[in-house]
Amino acid sequence: MNMIQQAKEQVLSLTVAAYEKAACAGLLPAGVTATPAVEIPKDPQNGDYTTTFALSAAKSMRKNPREVAAILIDQMALEGSYFTSAEIAGPGFLNFRLGPQWFADTVAAVEQTGAAYGANDTLAGQKIMVEFVSANPTGPMHMGNARGGVLGDTLASVLEKNGARVWREFYVNDAGNQIDKFAKSIEARYFQLIRGEDAVAFPEDGYHGEDIRELAAAFYAAHGESYLDKDETERRNALAQFGLARNIPKMKEDLLRYGIRYDEWFFESSLHESGYVADTVRSLTDRGYTYEKDGALWLATGRILRQALQASGKSDEEIDKLELKDDVLRRANGFYTYFAADIAYHRNKFAVRGFDKVINVWGADHHGHVARLKGAMDALGLDGTRRLDIVLMQLVKLVENGEVVRMSKRTGKAVSLTDLLDLVPVDACRYFFNAKPESQMEFDLGLAVRQDSENPVYYVQYAHARICTLLKNLAAEGYAVPRAGEADLALLRHETELSLIKEIGRYGDVVALAGRSYDPSHINRYLIELAAAFHKFYNACRIKGESDALLRSRLKLADTTRAVLRNAMALIGCTAPEQM
Repeated sequence: MNMIQQAKEQVLSLTVAAYEKAACAGLLPAGVTATPAVEIPKDPQNGDYTTTFALSAAKSMRKNPREVAAILIDQMALEGSYFTSAEIAGPGFLNFRLGPQWFADTVAAVEQTGAAYGANDTLAGQKIMVEFVSANPTGPMHMGNARGGVLGDTLASVLEKNGARVWREFYVNDAGNQIDKFAKSIEARYFQLIRGEDAVAFPEDGYHGEDIRELAAAFYAAHGESYLDKDETERRNALAQFGLARNIPKMKEDLLRYGIRYDEWFFESSLHESGYVADTVRSLTDRGYTYEKDGALWLATGRILRQALQASGKSDEEIDKLELKDDVLRRANGFYTYFAADIAYHRNKFAVRGFDKVINVWGADHHGHVARLKGAMDALGLDGTRRLDIVLMQLVKLVENGEVVRMSKRTGKAVSLTDLLDLVPVDACRYFFNAKPESQMEFDLGLAVRQDSENPVYYVQYAHARICTLLKNLAAEGYAVPRAGEADLALLRHETELSLIKEIGRYGDVVALAGRSYDPSHINRYLIELAAAFHKFYNACRIKGESDALLRSRLKLADTTRAVLRNAMALIGCTAPEQM
């Protein structure tokens, strides 16, 4: 339920009704249509809502906007509406002020809808996949994966709140060069265990982490020297599968600890084994988008992107400056590239599994891949330009005492997700990482574990716990939270009470905005603003010691705030503690 949208729709409805009444009376020309904006003024002195109807319609009416506005005000019937007054401002704005009914209905809406408060059906009927993290299973997940995990999981929850059927997916890159390198790295450490480190060179481009040594040691413990003289291909396949069989469950374990559950872990190898990569490349060839050069098969990416850019209105001169390049799909040795597999994977999402929209959460370093993949979907007739969306997120720096923390205790490389969760509570991780995707961020380790109002997640959770304590104490004195219909909510007239209810009413609008913009950080900012509004109310308005009617009304407002805080915290995957 979106109380802001309901108020905006009522403003427009009231204004249109006033115009039609004026037109019937011959006060304004009939048959004029207008598409005015209805907004919330930045300055509360200008009312709670404003519309540009008179400004939009005045030209067609051949009248001064203020004259139109004055006639509309005279014909306006506010009885039974959310508004107590409407007035003219500036060159012809119509400003509306909310009355007690909207405030009472907002409190009642939270009670009636419970955990569904704030939800809408904007995306009803849409089947959407959100693919996120998709880290190579060749080592521990790192800080970038930590951020991508939160953004992807929270975005999926926000889209569900907007009515979509959402599928969370992790794409496991268990094929290709990185797996070959993974196997060679474990193999080298395995040989070193048997022959000595000085006797066996380690691949220069191998994975140097301590986790590779641990995998080699575990393989040796299980198989001894039995793989020493086996065929190289057989040995490396066995080592790769041994490593993946340990790494992937550990990734799942870490992500579950982080509060993230996937509907599917989709394996790249399945695309190769089923022949779907080859079939996808054939489909591109059949459509005339491939060619052979130097023994390799190429995708005419430059031509595909040029067509898309020309369709968007770009000139040939502008396009030439981009220096568009083609991509190899199948190397001269017969092996398909990662890009070919990625095209096949996304074709599978649309053509086989029927998702209406696919959203990928990627690191910003993949920005050059976005247009190429969308173009490939267009070339396959799958409308990638419209149906495939990429959320690019910036890098994260972990900071402690003003210094960047670079080293992982286990791997000697980037800070791993396991290390992070050992240092910082999951709630703090999820809250901090749910920052605006395109903004670079510094994760302040000291701030994340502080238990004071400087820590935003603590500040919000404290507001919830403070209300729970209040409810418990008043319950001990015999005061139960009343139903909305049993409380005299018209008594809530103090400035901080009305401001708090406006914040509560804003939640549905924030959920809708977060869904439209693919930016779940709007929920974080809302939580801070709601908690601040509650603290202002609580400090300004007594509850205990007031008359029974006012106490019960304020008690209901406090409990309503608690419910919305809990809903919004749950949406970003954080807990709402009852005591702190």
